[in-house]
Amino acid sequence: MSGNVLDQASVDALRAGFGGRVVTPAESDYEDVRAIFNSMVTARPRVIAQVATAGDIPIALDFARLHGLDVAVRSGGHSVAGAGLTDGGLVIDMRRLNEVTVDREARTARVGGGAVWGDLDNATQPYGLATTGGRVSSTGVAGLTLGGGSGWIERKFGLACDNLLSVDLVTADGRRLTANEQENRELFWALHGGGGNFGVVTAFTFRLHELPEFSVAVLVWPPDRDRSVAAVFRSVFTDAPDEAGGTFGHVTGPPEDFVPADLQGGLCAVAIVTWCGPEEDLRDFIAPLLAAGPTGQLVTDIPYAQLQSMLDVPPGNRNYYSVEQLKDLPDEALDRICARSADMPVPTMSQQLLIPLGGAVARGAQWPGFNRDDAWMVHPLGVWPDPADDERAKAWARSLQADVRPWATGDVYLNFIGDEGEERVVAGFGLDNYRRLARLKADLDPENVFNRWHNVRPARAGSGV
Repeated sequence: MSGNVLDQASVDALRAGFGGRVVTPAESDYEDVRAIFNSMVTARPRVIAQVATAGDIPIALDFARLHGLDVAVRSGGHSVAGAGLTDGGLVIDMRRLNEVTVDREARTARVGGGAVWGDLDNATQPYGLATTGGRVSSTGVAGLTLGGGSGWIERKFGLACDNLLSVDLVTADGRRLTANEQENRELFWALHGGGGNFGVVTAFTFRLHELPEFSVAVLVWPPDRDRSVAAVFRSVFTDAPDEAGGTFGHVTGPPEDFVPADLQGGLCAVAIVTWCGPEEDLRDFIAPLLAAGPTGQLVTDIPYAQLQSMLDVPPGNRNYYSVEQLKDLPDEALDRICARSADMPVPTMSQQLLIPLGGAVARGAQWPGFNRDDAWMVHPLGVWPDPADDERAKAWARSLQADVRPWATGDVYLNFIGDEGEERVVAGFGLDNYRRLARLKADLDPENVFNRWHNVRPARAGSGV
């Protein structure tokens, strides 16, 4: 796009007709407003439009079109590629639209497009209700859900997008649409994993589930025990009941009372197992892991909303992560996974994770953003503060991917990757789904205004896409 020069008079004119706040680099709090989770992303937008109501969004889009500004949409700001920012462009900042309204009788929640999972979980917890969110409380509801939405309780209740009942959004040309099973059904399908390619979501309506009791186990071993424990974890999650979720991985030992002093600040192996039910049932399920003799353990009943914030990592660190998905997890794959942990940057907040799928995830509908047939995800999650560790962290993550690629299906959960090229984006959706998404994109956003989040390019006439 090309447009007019963006001068102060133009910004003042935007402010005059805008219900929210307009922030430019001239404001003293610009850096705080601009900041996202990944400090490696240095993009500096010329305008950040903090919307107050859905009516502000068409105004911001018109302004961007008039002045030839690229557009980004930001809620939680957790995208590792920095999709919530655009260098020299305009950011539609949704964070003020974070209201959550719970209907206890209907077991539904209406959630503003700028909410984070902590907003939703804390609103539903008093009613003993929940729906699948991410694995930390500060992730945006919009980004996670529109990308599919993997989380701790997905094996019981499905992905976040599986629990969508309705979505309200503003399209690139300023129209306000509602998508559900009755209205705009093709768009509703696309919003189950197709990302932020089709509009700015102003509100979601989710199905909620009864979750009166919840429990978690965090079990810790020294790193030389990792391989034997990984095999036990694999066995425990083979044909596991839907109530179970969790991960096995390698982390820097945290300074917690239940972690032995000699493991704090150093590499350790950890199994986190969640359970949609009481602690006593969790203990029965994890008996083989307890028999493996963890040197540190925390097994307890816990409110689900509290678990969701228990593993929060502060923003401002440097991030790089990716994923490979596997149908099978043979011994050789476990060998390679455990051996690669020696290269993980320690001490940092980085994590090398092995996540079991299955359960309700495997039984869900075939949406565009998640392959239901895979059984495991291998997820290098690099989080570190020092720029000197950049290349080391990236090399470890990429090497872990290469290690397990002989067993990888080629599927990609796009919420777990950054900018890895168009082929990986197509693989994440599947080619047929990508073509279907591209046709819808051509109808709703032919100029590809929304191009920052694992972009689906509008289909071209006669292209066969």
